[in-house]
Amino acid sequence: AAHGARKMEDYGRFLALLASALLVGFVSVVLSLVWVFQYRGGLSWDGSSREFNWHPVLIVTGFVFMQGIAIIVYRLPWTWKCSKLLMKFIHAGLNTIAMILAIVAIVSAFDFHNANNNPNMYSLHSWIGLAAVIFYCLQLFCGFAVFLLPFAPVRLRAALMPIHVYSGLTIFATVIATALMGITEKLIFALQNPSYSESPPEAILVNCLGLLLVIFGSLILWMASRPHWKRPPEENAKILRPIGATPEGTEAESTMTHTRNADKSDPRSNTEAARKENIKFDEAGQRTTM
Repeated sequence: AAHGARKMEDYGRFLALLASALLVGFVSVVLSLVWVFQYRGGLSWDGSSREFNWHPVLIVTGFVFMQGIAIIVYRLPWTWKCSKLLMKFIHAGLNTIAMILAIVAIVSAFDFHNANNNPNMYSLHSWIGLAAVIFYCLQLFCGFAVFLLPFAPVRLRAALMPIHVYSGLTIFATVIATALMGITEKLIFALQNPSYSESPPEAILVNCLGLLLVIFGSLILWMASRPHWKRPPEENAKILRPIGATPEGTEAESTMTHTRNADKSDPRSNTEAARKENIKFDEAGQRTTM
């Protein structure tokens, strides 16, 4: 009973954090739009400052919000019924859309700078931002080649999984830090009368946007780093459903099924070590986190 109560408490906490992350991320996107439309003249693609405005909007929408959702999509308990291959495609698809939006955001910044004879790639924001996009593209390509396509050996997937997870979370944190540098740099250059130091309404709005990005990133990283919220291995997916979900089979039924299967084969061939090895490979091949 105590174990069941703990699981229900963890499930409720996950739902609360997920709802908070979605809300904070959505409000961040809205604030980025309010910023560019109310204070920066709106959006266009004509080489003016309105073209540059696509940069913060697309970075917040794609490179931060959508990438964050792609990171935790495997953690959603109601997707445990879905095929892992389907979840791989959803995960890869969200990351692909985020990558496209990030590339368009960079193009808008370069196009604006070139149209107005402004120098490119001189600030720390631009250095780290371009590096983040490049590594993100490499991460996505390697994820497709190793974890989505069926050609990579399972042992290679198991070996690369920790690197894949670590690099994905590192890139996500780097993107948020770079976004904070970028909006601060923009305010310093754009706000002259009154200046940024005088805290005009635009500065307050954008500072709030920065705080929301930090909160959103913290929530995503927390959910992604909790081991008890990982998608269970395929053979345990029916048993480890969240409390309240409709099970496809009870634990007793699953145990009886495994017992019958074991009776039909040599019990020596299904050792505990082999079972753990299969679970490890299953996790490596399916529970991907970019």
